[in-house]
Amino acid sequence: MAERTSAGFLTMMLEPTPAVAMTLPAEVREKLAELELELSEGDITQKGYEKKRGKLLAPYIPQIQGVDPSLQIDNRIQASSQALLPGSKHNKTRAANTRDERFRSDLHTEAVQAALAKYKERKMPMPSKRRSVLVQSSVEACTPPATSSASEDEGSLRRQGRLPTSVPYQGHGHPAVEHWFNRVIQGSSTSSSASSTSSHPGGRSATTTNTTAHAALNANAAATALANLMAHTQLDNHSAPPDVTGLSERSSLHVERPQVASVRGVSRGYNHHTSVMETADGVPVNSRVSSKIQQLLNTLKRPKRPPLREFFVDDFEELLDVQQPDPNQPKPEGQQMSPLEGEPLGVVTNWPPSLPAALQRWGTTQPKSPCLTALDNAGKPVYTLTYGKLWTRSQKLAYTLLNKLSTRNEPLLMPGDRVALVFPNNDPVMFMVAFYGCLLAELVPVPIEVPLTRKDAGSQQIGFLLGSCGVTLALTTDACQKGLPKAQTGEVATFKGWPRLLWFVTDGKHVVKPPKDWHPPLREASNDIAYIEYKTSKEGSTMGITVSHSAMLAHCHALTQACGYTEAETITNVLDFKREAGLWHGVLTSVMNRMHVISIPYSLMKVNPLSWIQKVHTFKARVAVVKSRDMHWSLLAQRDQRDISLSSLRMLIVADGANPWSISSCDAFLNVFQARGLRPEVICPCASSSEAMTVAIRRPPEMGVPPPGKAVLSMSGLSHSVIRVDTEEKLSVLTVQDVGQVMPGAVVCVVRVEGTPYLCQTDEVGEICVSSGSTGVAYYGLPGMTKNVFETIPVTSSGVPISDRPFTRTSLLGFVGPDSLVFVVGKMDGLMVVSGRRHNADDVVATALAVEPMKFVYRGRIAVFSVSVLHDERIVVVAEQRPDASEEDSFQWMSRVLQAIDSIHQVGVYCLALVPANTLPKAPLGGIHISDTKQRFLEGSLHPCNVLMCPHTCVTNLPKPRQKQPEVGPASMIVGNLVAGKRIAQACGRDVAQLEDNDQARKFLYIQDVLQWRAQATPDHPLFLVLNAKGTVASTASCLQLHKRAERVAAALMGRLNTGDHVALVYPPGIDLIATFYGCLYAGCVPVTVRPPHPQNLATTLPTVKMIVEVSKSVCILTTQAIMKLLKSKEAAAAVDIKSWPMVLDTDDLPRKKSAQMYKPPTPEMLAYLDFSVSTTGILAGVKMSHTATSALCRSIKLQCELYPSRQIAICLDPYCGLGFALWCLCSVYSGHQSILVPPLELESNASLWLAAVSQYKVRVTFCSYSVMEMCTKGLGSQTEALRLRNVNLSCVRTCMVVAEERPRIALTQSFSKIFKDLGLSPRAVSTTFGCRVNVAICLQPNRLGKLAEQGTAGPDPTTVYVDMRALRHDRVRLVERGSPHSLPLMESGKILPGVKVIIANTETKGPLGDSHLGEIWVSSPHNATGYYTVYGEEALHADHFNTKLSFGDTQTVWARTGYLGFLRRTELTDASGERHDALYVVGSLDETLELRGMRYHPIDIETSVIRSHKSIAECAVFTWTNLLVVVVELEGSEQEALDLVALVTNVVLEEHYLIVGVVVVVDPGVIPINSRGEKQRMHLRDGFLADQLDPIYVAYNM
Repeated sequence: MAERTSAGFLTMMLEPTPAVAMTLPAEVREKLAELELELSEGDITQKGYEKKRGKLLAPYIPQIQGVDPSLQIDNRIQASSQALLPGSKHNKTRAANTRDERFRSDLHTEAVQAALAKYKERKMPMPSKRRSVLVQSSVEACTPPATSSASEDEGSLRRQGRLPTSVPYQGHGHPAVEHWFNRVIQGSSTSSSASSTSSHPGGRSATTTNTTAHAALNANAAATALANLMAHTQLDNHSAPPDVTGLSERSSLHVERPQVASVRGVSRGYNHHTSVMETADGVPVNSRVSSKIQQLLNTLKRPKRPPLREFFVDDFEELLDVQQPDPNQPKPEGQQMSPLEGEPLGVVTNWPPSLPAALQRWGTTQPKSPCLTALDNAGKPVYTLTYGKLWTRSQKLAYTLLNKLSTRNEPLLMPGDRVALVFPNNDPVMFMVAFYGCLLAELVPVPIEVPLTRKDAGSQQIGFLLGSCGVTLALTTDACQKGLPKAQTGEVATFKGWPRLLWFVTDGKHVVKPPKDWHPPLREASNDIAYIEYKTSKEGSTMGITVSHSAMLAHCHALTQACGYTEAETITNVLDFKREAGLWHGVLTSVMNRMHVISIPYSLMKVNPLSWIQKVHTFKARVAVVKSRDMHWSLLAQRDQRDISLSSLRMLIVADGANPWSISSCDAFLNVFQARGLRPEVICPCASSSEAMTVAIRRPPEMGVPPPGKAVLSMSGLSHSVIRVDTEEKLSVLTVQDVGQVMPGAVVCVVRVEGTPYLCQTDEVGEICVSSGSTGVAYYGLPGMTKNVFETIPVTSSGVPISDRPFTRTSLLGFVGPDSLVFVVGKMDGLMVVSGRRHNADDVVATALAVEPMKFVYRGRIAVFSVSVLHDERIVVVAEQRPDASEEDSFQWMSRVLQAIDSIHQVGVYCLALVPANTLPKAPLGGIHISDTKQRFLEGSLHPCNVLMCPHTCVTNLPKPRQKQPEVGPASMIVGNLVAGKRIAQACGRDVAQLEDNDQARKFLYIQDVLQWRAQATPDHPLFLVLNAKGTVASTASCLQLHKRAERVAAALMGRLNTGDHVALVYPPGIDLIATFYGCLYAGCVPVTVRPPHPQNLATTLPTVKMIVEVSKSVCILTTQAIMKLLKSKEAAAAVDIKSWPMVLDTDDLPRKKSAQMYKPPTPEMLAYLDFSVSTTGILAGVKMSHTATSALCRSIKLQCELYPSRQIAICLDPYCGLGFALWCLCSVYSGHQSILVPPLELESNASLWLAAVSQYKVRVTFCSYSVMEMCTKGLGSQTEALRLRNVNLSCVRTCMVVAEERPRIALTQSFSKIFKDLGLSPRAVSTTFGCRVNVAICLQPNRLGKLAEQGTAGPDPTTVYVDMRALRHDRVRLVERGSPHSLPLMESGKILPGVKVIIANTETKGPLGDSHLGEIWVSSPHNATGYYTVYGEEALHADHFNTKLSFGDTQTVWARTGYLGFLRRTELTDASGERHDALYVVGSLDETLELRGMRYHPIDIETSVIRSHKSIAECAVFTWTNLLVVVVELEGSEQEALDLVALVTNVVLEEHYLIVGVVVVVDPGVIPINSRGEKQRMHLRDGFLADQLDPIYVAYNM
């Protein structure tokens, strides 16, 4: 039935269609049209509409063609399966040309509704938003946009003539409808292209749970439901991210292939959009396939066993999925097209030799003849320019420009110079005079828009164009010049990016009459440039298209012939007269033919959209030049107009007829205005582009051309650039009308869009190219692009050029249909290539517009564009939201839009954003400035009020999740490393036993004995000096003073406590803390240092104190009087139970008495003190330090830092745990050096305290924490000059060590070094240390002193390496060059201390690892802690943290597990003893890592990327929650920016980490909790988020 024609695709429906509508009386048609409008504008509900419509039609239903209504729908559904319908027997009235039912433009709206019906049950979690964000502060946000509900651009309007055919939709049981829905649901599940997301009836069981879970997703219960969803779908860590979209179920992929016991990999061809690949039996397949196996797979196409088990070499390979073309996708089958020639240009007698010559002819022979009538904003004619006036005024201007403008006696302008024309849109007369004045003076006019503000959308690009064209003069009107922004001097301000311009006002008083003997040179049209038309590209850059005199003339000739223009015709022009069709018809061709143009300004159209129709009626105009939106607007306004007639029109030129959706405006317009005399055949769509000018236009009916054509094309076919007349899928069709025949004298062909311009096949969509004498010539000043666009040579499939004439690319996508009609389906500018399929921005806009109800957004204010994220284009839709729309309504509309686009275009939308009314950048004449909108989106300055991101559905090219290698044992790893020539990663510090030094303290087993010895040997030697916030000495202690104070404490304790009791020391940083610590040791008690509660923040700090006191089983608290009062105060009672405190003693006024005798521990293995600290994951962990370990720790630090009694060191650390405690309380006593103690808390009131002290005491070695370093960088960054004036000099510092239990923060240490370089700080001074719970000091970068001081170092500088972040996720260490993509700088954590051994071990197998692997750092040393001190008897669980052994290799040594991942590198540097230096690199805490997609991520890496993505992100923290990645960002800036961050955060994490962000939470600064060491407490944050305690500004769920 549907036979193939030689054209190679099914012939389109070209027959005019039954005149159904004609059988209804005119007034009924009027009322129906009004109803349609009310419905489309949302003024009436669907139900009300159907009721009223039913009433209107009731009397006529039986008469229409005698067809039973219930059959009509059947016919419609089957009709489209018959591609070609023979002329129907009712088809008598050919001229009436009303369209066939199934071509109605509201079919699209209907399709969208049907598509959405499938999704009825689904709900998505709604984003939550703080109220203040809803109330947009800007005033303009509350004012309605410039347009009323009228649209700014066309949208598909429902057509009248719908008739009762849609009544059966009410009855659900209608078989045809059911059949249709089923077909839709089953269709497209075969395609495995990226976006085939329709549900699959035979899907796997997970799909069903998915659906049930989705049904439960209520907007309020979003969180719990999401969690349930995760539970339902049984996701383990390695599976695909859960599909929480509610938009798509993942169709499971069944690939038949032989079953092999162990499947190692699978060829890429089977790629599907599910992220986990499954073999036939549902076992996930390993994604990392080594290249050799890959080759085998490609040849054998079947899985292969893994390599032999003897040893294991793991080639890590992480490849982004490349979208493989779907083998079932449609391919073009037609023959190669042959170029299409237009009719020859007719020869016209006395045709003028150039356009200025034509002007001269009419200006002298017909001076009274009207040329142009201008209207004011009320629609009244203000001025009519006659041909005589145009001629004389243009001459005056030409003479003035050439002769009266001079600089330094040189004429300012020479023929051929470019001149800017800056005229407002409501002054066509002045523009026309200026344009022709330039032509007569042989100057090149460059018409541009009037810049309204200094930062107009796109005006910077216009400036670039003017600059590159060498424009120095701008012509404008007096009124316009007054309105331009002025500088202080009163001259017109220079706009951003513009060259310096001289502004010349062309009004009468500024121009002079030429002398009698002056005549403008009238030459024959040459190839010189006549004018330059500007054009904005997809990326927003502006190009100038040069048009020669001959092309301008030829184009006028071709248009005159094609449109049948005759002398003195009247034409109304609604378009912009500065460029494109408005210029061609309304300024150039009109003069050629002495026509009378009625120019309708945009400003008038906004006030009165009917104005152009009224003017056609008043002036009996024969031709009107409009855009679809003008037709659309007039429909919305036509209710009150009864007495207008359009019968005079012979041509209604639709300038944007190439927009596929203009058809709906044409149809709707015809429906309404046919009753007012509009003949259907006068509607003439045309296709044009700035480069090629008019490409094709539908001829007026009197020319005897074939009837107009229509095609109903399958959208999915179009997305593969193939034309298929749609028979199957009702939902996704595109109905296009032809744009007529090729222009006279032109040759047109269609070529492939990318690569070599091969001719397309007849059923293939490509870019239309034109070769004719009437196209643009070049892009001014851009030879490369010009060659590409204006000098294309199309070739046949065999590579032979089809002609020696160059062709111009039109940037229109289309094909040539039957009867040589040209069809356009889109523009290159709107082309979005997603996963290899092509989608058109206009089509997506139309689908969004068809989603009812439209009352939430403005019709014409929708922008659709694509952004490139992770090597593919992603679709973004931005719309303006009406001020009265509620959150819930808008959100619902948004989710419906996503579903509709998904269903109709089979493509996922990446981001849908709604912005407040009137905030999108406007193009000069209405519509949206797309490239500017895109720019704002990418830089985060769009300020949306609603955002919905759907990365889960549309990002389908993530690398496959990694699977672990379970069968590889530690032995095969070792052998694998040896085979690969990699050494086992182990290193150690210097051997303590061999280090001979005159260390007196070594004689003592116990640190308290060292203190007694020093008190006798050097009683007055100063040990400690504490500074206060003013920088003055608050207290000091010599050896004897400290000993005496400790004795007093011991005396107080001995009577009250037993030996071995635990005592909590709750003191502010100071001498008291140190003295009571030794007092406890003297009395045989075990001290526990505890940070005192913060008086202003008892609620959070006091419970920690209480917890440590309880967990450590302290029987007594020693403290000061002030803190004692605080512990028992009323405020404290609100936070904890103050009655349960153990005994509290204040040590402020202890009696001066010494205890009878000191306690001597029986063995040094006994417990000396407990060290409690809270980890970043929020776990309180106390470790036990024996006397042996304490002495060993002090000795190791003494040797590494070369500490002697003659030394001074400055310490700005908290004294409560870890290395900070050891440096405060232990090291000075052991080594005898003097410690200058700076409590970090004091820096809050005096940021320069620490550095000033370092300078004042000329300290060579100092210790600080990252939080101290950050305070200095942030607080003093701008004050280095002031510090220098206060004589702060840091050149004395040899080593500044940052004490940390984390990966070194390179950025911070580098900025610290950079800032304080001005104060003499050596760039090599800053280094880091590393310690953890099991061993508080593993690495310390030694200061550069001692024997090698003269040579500069005692140890090598800290080295920085760059590793591949992608390899790191697979626990591999791959070194890369600085600056290479995905590189991560890591700084070594310091030199390993004497007596310390380190090895890198596999966390799972506990086997040793090679240098190139990331593993857990294990440490063996005499100063390891002996175990955790916990109450709950969980020691067994953690026992292996302190004594564990390797499962292979050296199985004797006892190691402690640090819980940190890192690696070792042997460097080229040597240390003092000539040994090669082994550097230890700490990558991060094992507890903190995120396991996602089978890979290991370190939160800090993701956070660094996020902080970089927008200037307003102050801080960021990430954690996972039920397999979703949650990103919390602190917003520094206005809350309006909150939603900008959502897309930027999602983009950067996808780009750099291949992860999809599940939830983005925007919070106020300071919400992310930080501990005393300056580390983020991500688990606290997570708990706060889940308990809804963060008071977020916005929470976005990326679906």
